[in-house]
Amino acid sequence: MSDNSLRDLRKPAPRAGDAPPKITFPCDYPIKVVGDAADDFAATVCQIVVRHDPDFDAEGIQVVPSRNGRFVSVRLTLRATGEVQIKALFGELKATGRVHMVV
Repeated sequence: MSDNSLRDLRKPAPRAGDAPPKITFPCDYPIKVVGDAADDFAATVCQIVVRHDPDFDAEGIQVVPSRNGRFVSVRLTLRATGEVQIKALFGELKATGRVHMVV
């Protein structure tokens, strides 16, 4: 058995439903936004992200179409300052009605 598979028996084993580890803010935070394919989808996503991270640089985004071309994913990294910022960003993205999923 390797050392990586051992756990400290003095600590209780993690249970299903336990809170995931907290993120240390500020940090670079990668997200993927999936929506219907449209010429302006990536620009719309970037406009929203800039409202939540004014220093966001859109040069690093990746736009990946789905296999059948119906959907597109926009992959980007923003500077996250806190949980409130991330929740507000996700909420605004979903409120567009054009976003199907934010991961």
